[in-house]
Amino acid sequence: MNICVVGSGYVGLVTGACFAEFGLKVTCVDNDEKKISDLKQGIIPIYEPGLEEMVKKNMKEGHISFTSDLAEAVQKALVVFIAVGTPPKEDGSADLSYVEEVAQSIALNMNGYKVVVTKSTVPVGTGERLRAIISKSQREKVDFDIVSNPEFLREGSAIEDFMHPNRVVIGADSDQAMAIMKDLYSPLYLVETPFVLTNVATAEMIKYASNAFLAVKISFINEIANICELVRADVHKVAIGMGLDNRIGSKFLHPGPGFGGSCFPKDTQAIVQIAKEHGYDFRIVKAVLDVNYEQRAKMTDKIRGVMGGNVAGKVIAVLGLSFKPNTDDMRDAPSVPIIQALQKEGAVIRAYDPVATNEAKKLLPDITYCDGPYSCAEGADALVIMTEWNQFRIMDLQKLKHSLKNPIVIDLRNVYEPDKMRAEGFRYACVGRH
Repeated sequence: MNICVVGSGYVGLVTGACFAEFGLKVTCVDNDEKKISDLKQGIIPIYEPGLEEMVKKNMKEGHISFTSDLAEAVQKALVVFIAVGTPPKEDGSADLSYVEEVAQSIALNMNGYKVVVTKSTVPVGTGERLRAIISKSQREKVDFDIVSNPEFLREGSAIEDFMHPNRVVIGADSDQAMAIMKDLYSPLYLVETPFVLTNVATAEMIKYASNAFLAVKISFINEIANICELVRADVHKVAIGMGLDNRIGSKFLHPGPGFGGSCFPKDTQAIVQIAKEHGYDFRIVKAVLDVNYEQRAKMTDKIRGVMGGNVAGKVIAVLGLSFKPNTDDMRDAPSVPIIQALQKEGAVIRAYDPVATNEAKKLLPDITYCDGPYSCAEGADALVIMTEWNQFRIMDLQKLKHSLKNPIVIDLRNVYEPDKMRAEGFRYACVGRH
């Protein structure tokens, strides 16, 4: 089966590479000529563990190719995935202009029955919107179906999530489209993947509901951490105690500077706007957004407080800049507003991130970038752990202490145990642990 994936960003590239790994013939399309040229040479525009090797392997085997010619790719394919961006507008709603533009282009180049699949995260009702656009834009009437197949890929473990997913959600309103989609994903039946088969609107809603709920868990545990600091409780033990309840689960109960990235901030704002457009006030998620942004200010307050209430002229070493480990994604990363707030107060920032430096420089051009954690710490008045990369979990603590001007560590990800750090001679602060 030939498939086409329109959009070679994070979602599109991972989706195309993994379907190619299944043995399908995949054409990835993008209107960015430089990106396509790089991909043809095996140069991957994003950092995702294992993706470069998978793409190169499937290029060699002839399972995946890259082009900017959308017309030819659509005409060859039975299934066309739309995986372009849906950035937030000023009011928080999803900007569907790229999705609609692709739908119109697909319509103009249909030469037979097609299954048009939204892989991008789109508001409920987008499927019907695309159906109308394609029907209106076709040069001649050709049968087609619209399918919603939302992605649930975590940056840093996207290939594992695609190959061994918690579930596959397929929303379709025709038996033919459903059968084709089930055939596409048939290799996953071998690993007993649960399939949720439903209509288009329900599939669209599942994606938003999932991300909103996970965002709720993160903001909830951050609120609990803040209370723990006031009552001298240990949020780490609280989270363990909560997580052992199967009704709650242990995932996403890790306090820190708040969520970021390409999904949670955008999708939580979008579902609030979707509700508003239908006359409903989604108060829980609105509160989650407020808590998330306030948490960043609280982390700035924590850093300032540990450093004596004044950071002016102080050198602060920051370890980790990406919004989470194993990615170079800086979109809505908590590190950016926290660092900018410290700079406004006169702090001098040095930073190290294993892979996100190039992306970080676009947002934080006026900080000093270092080539390792110890060089970053050298002579600094304090060190802040911003992102919990694995290499920060196993640092030589005595070497780190001797590198610092003052042995102050502010651990915003609770990487280390407080008692151990204090025994090593550090003045140590973390989140929600007395």
